[in-house]
Amino acid sequence: MKILQVVTLFSPDAAYGGPLRVALNQSKALQDNGHDVTIAAASRGYETAPTHEQGIPLKLFPARTVLPKIGYAGMAAPAMLWWLHKNIRDYDVIHVHLARDLVTLPAAKLSLSYGIPTFAQTHGMIDPTDKALAKPLDALLTNPVLRNARTIFYLTDRERSDLRSVVGDHDVNLVELKNGIPEMDDLPFKSVNSDQRPEVLYLARLQERKRPQVFVDAAKMILDNGFSARFSLVGPDEGEADAVVSLIENSGHHDFIRYEGPLPFSGSTERYRQASIYVLPSVHEPFPMTVLEAMSAGLPVVVTDTCGVAPVIQEGRCGIVVDDSTEALSSAISFLLDNPDKASAMGERGRDIARRQLGMDAVRAVLESEYQSPKSPPTVSKSRR
Repeated sequence: MKILQVVTLFSPDAAYGGPLRVALNQSKALQDNGHDVTIAAASRGYETAPTHEQGIPLKLFPARTVLPKIGYAGMAAPAMLWWLHKNIRDYDVIHVHLARDLVTLPAAKLSLSYGIPTFAQTHGMIDPTDKALAKPLDALLTNPVLRNARTIFYLTDRERSDLRSVVGDHDVNLVELKNGIPEMDDLPFKSVNSDQRPEVLYLARLQERKRPQVFVDAAKMILDNGFSARFSLVGPDEGEADAVVSLIENSGHHDFIRYEGPLPFSGSTERYRQASIYVLPSVHEPFPMTVLEAMSAGLPVVVTDTCGVAPVIQEGRCGIVVDDSTEALSSAISFLLDNPDKASAMGERGRDIARRQLGMDAVRAVLESEYQSPKSPPTVSKSRR
């Protein structure tokens, strides 16, 4: 099959985070099974935009800010729509990593207008909202796209419920699709038993919901209590970097807490291997790719109880699940630092779970089944869980 995946933004600092990682992983898995896959996206930050990433062909188009001060939602890619007009009939399937923005929504609407089988994957980014700007956008684009998509892929029961609320009484085909992770090589990672100070890693966007400031506050509490460790934040800034840097400077531990800035996609695997513990303090995070990657790298992980992958971590005993308080986060990290053998065992269990339960084979099987399954027009397709 010839498949086009559409994502909002491609940039050298991987600023769009999880959805782009998911698209790359899916594209690679499909490519490995003989499919012809291309990723299309808006782009920014390149002197010369790349034509491939991890062996996947890219079609990148300049990002234009048409509605300022609202982040990705105000971004458009007019040149991509022109390219789609000319080329969209070449594809058997259009898979759109859908958000309330002016890149993915117009692309999906255009695909539907040409009668191309269109699949939407929302990554927890489309939920009921009272925002004034969302109402006309939903009426014009979001609701028509969701109601007419061949399949809507969702991550969690909460996302399924949110999507049901958005589409209303319309009969749509909702299919669960978890994020998967390619298998990493069996290279050694730095355990808490290392002679050097163990490193506690936060690798994610510096965005309010991901709570990087809470990570810094917990680091300060742990270092104040006499633990020997390093705490590193890695990721692109989405409005929190200034506050994070200020907290670090005023912590009294600026030698052992640092913000490194963003990494390209190619640098994340090695960065996990340098760490001993992975921490993501996010609340209501659907199914974060960074946690899956850290587990695949053999790191014990710490997440909050509203994280979509928390049940997997609890059942698999491959990390610690905490409430949203700084004290609980600090206590969990301190336990792992104080119990290196238990931390190491958690990391090994996490690596095993990533292989057995979270690999790309299952993801590819769902995608191929949905892409190739003959279905009635979307407006009468049967909703299923």
